[in-house]
Amino acid sequence: MFVCPLDRSIRSLAAGECAARGQQAELVAEVPEPIEFPVTLTTNPTSLRPAEPAQLRFVVRDPWEGKVVTKFTPVHESLLHAFLVSEDLDYFLHDHPRWNGDGFELPVRLPRAGHYRVLADFLPEAATPQLAVKSLFVAGGRMPPPTLGRDYSPKRAENLRVELEVMPEEPVARTASTLQFRVAPETGLELYVGAPAHLFAASDDLIDLIHAHPLATVPSSTVSFSVLFPRSRTYRVWVQFQRDGVVNTARFDIPVRPAAP
Repeated sequence: MFVCPLDRSIRSLAAGECAARGQQAELVAEVPEPIEFPVTLTTNPTSLRPAEPAQLRFVVRDPWEGKVVTKFTPVHESLLHAFLVSEDLDYFLHDHPRWNGDGFELPVRLPRAGHYRVLADFLPEAATPQLAVKSLFVAGGRMPPPTLGRDYSPKRAENLRVELEVMPEEPVARTASTLQFRVAPETGLELYVGAPAHLFAASDDLIDLIHAHPLATVPSSTVSFSVLFPRSRTYRVWVQFQRDGVVNTARFDIPVRPAAP
């Protein structure tokens, strides 16, 4: 990538010139540094109510000048992937907010009172991939905490069946595991938002949120993900496939053992 030596918020994927503070300079080639871009999440209305329509607004700023970022690189056909999950791990949403010129907007109806976690996954132009985690609260009470056990059982989704094999069968924290999904029927499988499948995982205490893509790049009846679970918790995993224009979502619960001391 190329950065302006006069203003590091001016970045480009191509060589050229920049103008800042009344001066002009050549863009300088650099390797993107792994630095966090702050994200502000606001809601309209400010106080959220169960099952009532609301709008989420994401604004990304650069970490040097605090300017609103307006250039993003699409990842799997989307400028921003947004994931929402409720504190009882029953509600799940994967959607793609609309860009309106200075931020992203997403209409939602959150079904119940309580705490929700939000993960925004995006790539500012000429930067490194970003994951921003936020919280939302819907007025009116709390949800019961989830009680999760191991659930590897086959699932029937909207128009296909999903089976899971975990290798090793009991994953270990901080060690990569392979989650292999087999779907049937295999006819009509399509890319979903530019990938054969998408995976999202949340720990039972809502601390860890993971978005992953499979190792393959074309639709197949068998799709594998390499996932590193950071802690010894039980994780709820949602996997999504598209078949004949229909998005299928299946969920599984995976206990993770502690790493050896």
